Amino acid sequence: MNRRALSFSTHIIRFFSKQIHLSTSSPIPLVQNLSSFSYTHSRPFPDYSPKKPTIKDSEFIHHISTTIKHRRSEPLRRILKPYESRFKPDHLIWVLMKIRNDYELVLDFFEWVCLRRDPSMEAICIVVQIAVAAKDPEMAHRLIRDFWVRKTHLDISVLFSQFVERLIYTYKDWGCNPLVFDIFFQVLVEVGMLDEARKLFDKILNYSIVTSVDSCNLFLSRLPKNFEGLVMGLRVFREFPEVGVCWNTASHNILMHLFCELGKVKEAHNLLLQMELRGCMPDVISYSTLINGYCRVGEFQTLMRIIEEMQIKGLNPNKFTFNSIIILLCKNGKVSDAETVLREMLRRGVIPDNVIYTTLIDGFCKVGRVSAAYNLLDEMQSRSIIPDFVTYTAIICGLCQIGKMAEADKLFNDMVSRGMQPDEVMYTALIDGYCKSGEMKQAFVLHNQMVQRGLTPNVITYTALADGLCKLGEVETANELLHEMCAKGLEPNIFTYNSLVNGLCKAGNIVQAVKLMEDMDAAGLQPCTITYTTLMDAYCKSGEMVKAHDLLREMLNRGLKPTIVTFNVLMNGFCTSGMLEDGERLLNWMLEKGIMPNATTYNSLMKEYCIRNDLRATNDIYRAMHAQGVMPDSNSYNILIKGHCKARNMKEAWFLHREMVEKGYRLTVASYNALIKGYLKRKKITEARKLFEEMRREGLVANGELYNIFVDLNYSEGSMDITLELCDEAIEKCLMDKGYKEKT
Repeated sequence: MNRRALSFSTHIIRFFSKQIHLSTSSPIPLVQNLSSFSYTHSRPFPDYSPKKPTIKDSEFIHHISTTIKHRRSEPLRRILKPYESRFKPDHLIWVLMKIRNDYELVLDFFEWVCLRRDPSMEAICIVVQIAVAAKDPEMAHRLIRDFWVRKTHLDISVLFSQFVERLIYTYKDWGCNPLVFDIFFQVLVEVGMLDEARKLFDKILNYSIVTSVDSCNLFLSRLPKNFEGLVMGLRVFREFPEVGVCWNTASHNILMHLFCELGKVKEAHNLLLQMELRGCMPDVISYSTLINGYCRVGEFQTLMRIIEEMQIKGLNPNKFTFNSIIILLCKNGKVSDAETVLREMLRRGVIPDNVIYTTLIDGFCKVGRVSAAYNLLDEMQSRSIIPDFVTYTAIICGLCQIGKMAEADKLFNDMVSRGMQPDEVMYTALIDGYCKSGEMKQAFVLHNQMVQRGLTPNVITYTALADGLCKLGEVETANELLHEMCAKGLEPNIFTYNSLVNGLCKAGNIVQAVKLMEDMDAAGLQPCTITYTTLMDAYCKSGEMVKAHDLLREMLNRGLKPTIVTFNVLMNGFCTSGMLEDGERLLNWMLEKGIMPNATTYNSLMKEYCIRNDLRATNDIYRAMHAQGVMPDSNSYNILIKGHCKARNMKEAWFLHREMVEKGYRLTVASYNALIKGYLKRKKITEARKLFEEMRREGLVANGELYNIFVDLNYSEGSMDITLELCDEAIEKCLMDKGYKEKT
């Protein structure tokens, strides 16, 4: 353990040991607001003895004080005009002595003086004392704060000592209310003079005055949120009760919050337990602070136990509590649980705000459940909770990610109609969505609109446009766009280059893609795993497995770690090239190296073995897949079903079909066709018809051969209505659609 950690542990141990001692020892005098604390050697406040006025000054002061008293209804600037030229700084204090019992007049006169010259520190302290005595602490607070805000450029330590002495000097004769020191303490804390506030605390103890617990709480709340601030807080928490400060629930909450801010949630929890031992009962804020702390560190189980404990004590979670839990759940992708918490919140009568709804909407969008996000948007509007810019950004970005551009555009226009101005992030999300949908015209319309609004497209915007162009094969146009981007001083990033490499590969221009990767390297951007995987995929699809393997070796030499996608690209390349032995060697190598294959890895091998009618090898791969704990996906089942149907193993095909349906997977058109033909060949008309009707209900189109078979079958059975219906359907979906291709 290092010295810093040891020091902190020592403070924690001493702190809690001291607190336990305080809870069991004799009681300390309580301080609710301000209290005098008896000391054997407490110092008396000095008598106030200002400089004596001369006879001439006395007459002048008498005239001023008499005039302003008798002519109260008139503006001071007019009635004091004759005295203005002879007025000196000392005269202010002497006049205040004459009018001190008329608080409103004191303030008016003091204001008149301040408009002409800066009052002395002593005069300010006197007016502060009068304000506190007149039960106007807000004015006293403002006077002290204004003084310190103006004096921040001077030597603070000297100024502080002088001000404290003046406040002590004027205390006995001008107010004698200890609240004045409390207000000064608060101001020092507010302006960030924590060291001076602590010095004031110690100074006034000599005069048997203890700062109020509320002011001490303010001091605790302004401590820096770092290790040093926590150590200082612990020291204050230990020392202040020894001189009469009685910490309350708010005090413990502040220190708990400081613990949680630094990730020390266990220590915060211990403080809550100590709080109860000392008879200081935790409130909703106490538990909410602790819950928020556990949310930050992701300890969901502990968090739920605390909520149960809170409810047992009759404390209802507030909006802050629920918000913390919802944010945690959404962060961990548990959006359904987060919505359950929202329903519980509403059941308890706690009304969620915009932040809670926006957090949930964003959470649902990030997991692709945009319809649920839409429902929440409608719900929040029905509760008169207005969605803000962040809400719209979350749901529009979510819609763009799943390609629902019509809905995204509608919401975008709705947002603009409400007076909200879209920013670069929102425009880029929409542009990226249209690019991914292949709607490049609309993407460029938005790009131009963005520029017209004075917004500058960034690298991400240009990358999205370039990627969209590349996917349509317009690589030259994408290149021109990137030259335009560079001319604007924007540097292409790794994503920009990867988009171009991907576009070139899809256009079949692998040579230029390789050259671009070399240019990328020369520009100081090292190609990443995605770059290499994209090129390897292109080589694999063109049957150039040696070059793909060379790229893998180069990638490993650069220290880049292949992903499962990289290995799946290679596996698919080996299988489609007929190199099944190499594919199996790759699979075994992955397992030896602890790289876990997924369903896609095994599917490539199973598909190729099925094509070769080697069902024994296919089943071996399927069993090996299960042995490694890899669950088959929809593609796995469809491959196996087509393979077994082709080999006329209809019993096995039907078993696999039932299993995949139970798991929520759907058959492809090709799998339906294979199953139906297989049953027809086995003369199992009932099973074939059942699957054919199921296929039609799913909205999938059978091939023309199957339509002909079922048209003839229904005609022979005399079912003319169904026969005509199938004829119409076949004409509409098969004969009229010359470009129809069977889904695989």
